[in-house]
Amino acid sequence: MGSQTSPARLSGLVLIPPVQPCCLGPSKSGDRHFGGGPVQGLQRLLEQARNPGELLRWLSQNPTKVRAHHYPVALRRLGQLLASQPRPSPVEQATLQDLSQLIIRNCPSFDVHTIHVCLHLAVLLGFPSDGPLLCALEQERRARLPPKPSSPHQPAVYGGQRLEAALSCPRFLRYPRQHLIRSLAEARPEELTPHVMVLLAQHLARHRLREPQLLEAIAHFLVAQEAQLNSKVVQKLVLPFGRLNYMPLEQQFMPCLERILAREAGVAPLATVNILMSLCQLQRLPFRALQFVFSPSFISHINGTPPSLIVRRYLSLLDTAVQLELPGYQGPRLPQRQRVPIFPQPLITDRARCKYSHKDMVAEGLRQLLGEEKYRQDLTVPPGYCTDFLLCVGSSGAVLPMRTQDPFLPYPPRPCQQGQANFDSTTQDPTQRVVLMLRERWHFCRDGRVLLGSRALRERHLGLMGYQLLPLPFEELESQRGLPQLKSYLRQKLQALGLRWGPEGG
Repeated sequence: MGSQTSPARLSGLVLIPPVQPCCLGPSKSGDRHFGGGPVQGLQRLLEQARNPGELLRWLSQNPTKVRAHHYPVALRRLGQLLASQPRPSPVEQATLQDLSQLIIRNCPSFDVHTIHVCLHLAVLLGFPSDGPLLCALEQERRARLPPKPSSPHQPAVYGGQRLEAALSCPRFLRYPRQHLIRSLAEARPEELTPHVMVLLAQHLARHRLREPQLLEAIAHFLVAQEAQLNSKVVQKLVLPFGRLNYMPLEQQFMPCLERILAREAGVAPLATVNILMSLCQLQRLPFRALQFVFSPSFISHINGTPPSLIVRRYLSLLDTAVQLELPGYQGPRLPQRQRVPIFPQPLITDRARCKYSHKDMVAEGLRQLLGEEKYRQDLTVPPGYCTDFLLCVGSSGAVLPMRTQDPFLPYPPRPCQQGQANFDSTTQDPTQRVVLMLRERWHFCRDGRVLLGSRALRERHLGLMGYQLLPLPFEELESQRGLPQLKSYLRQKLQALGLRWGPEGG
């Protein structure tokens, strides 16, 4: 950059390019944070810096405009600038040292959040764990913690911070599962804070990683820290267990959750119901907690609150689980007037990935094989489960036209109905409802063998209501080459159930 570099004008304030040894003077508006003033203008310039030296000059030459939150911005930009280089040049190494010293001098004025962010960004950038920057940041972090007995010979940065850095990094795929396991193993107990463990739980749930070692570590943490955890944190810690359909081996897992629910149930209604949703997927619903959330006082409390609809939807699902899976439950139930459809439309993940789904291809195969009048697509059956494809089948095995049949089985089911064909009182003919269930790749945990909890729950409940399920696994669908092969595949699947159609079906 030379003398021709034009200055950047931001809302009337001229910021002189950092190549020139000039500081920003005070403005008439002072350090106000609105209207693109000097503080926000400096942040934009840091985000647009073209090299590490320019970053350093913006920070060092404008001391009256620099705030604590500018340092994480600078570190983040530094990571972007260095990402494409195998290692910094000697000049950049010196710049890194100067930037490190600048942060060290100013970190005593940082708040806890800024220290936290700077710490894991510095780890990601590769600053040595025993170097002055990480030592200074770690010292400031510890100074803000509640007093604890100190243990001798503690290094500055442990596996817990490396774990947090990996989980907080947007490019999580750069940190494989073994890295997470190793970081967790190297972490000391005092480093595994609720914040770190929640990040780990969210990472596993979001990316469908059914890793027993990591899930068991979360379960053990939950049990060990039971007294310090509130329901809003616990809901996030138990999320991956339900989503990934994993019941931990930790023997105190369920007793611990029951005690937390008893203690916290009236404090955060949505968190309480979220915890029960995870336990519903695991088929581990505690009766005492169900009695509380179905009580008139709890239902009255949630009505009129912002999460009222979602809580009522979850309560409706819990009530369905009680109806179908807990015959021994004798407590209160959700009143009929409070019930809402559980999942009245395809799940968000299916809608988001519709262009990768096999649904359209299967629909076309069924249309050519059976005819449009003999199946229904995306039909929502009581009490609110959306089915992929539904067929009505007569006693002879013939696939019946949908216009002549009631596609719904009654809910609640009659005692003799669960798992059996439903008797149609209109035609005096036992009519069976067959549901073709697409099992797409994203319906499973990452290993491709275990159904996600929400999928397993839906299939389990539909089966208990009397629908006959015909799964169509993604491995089989992906192996079909073209529509003729798919039609042959669907024909074999339907015939294996004894189904007939066309002229021979009558």
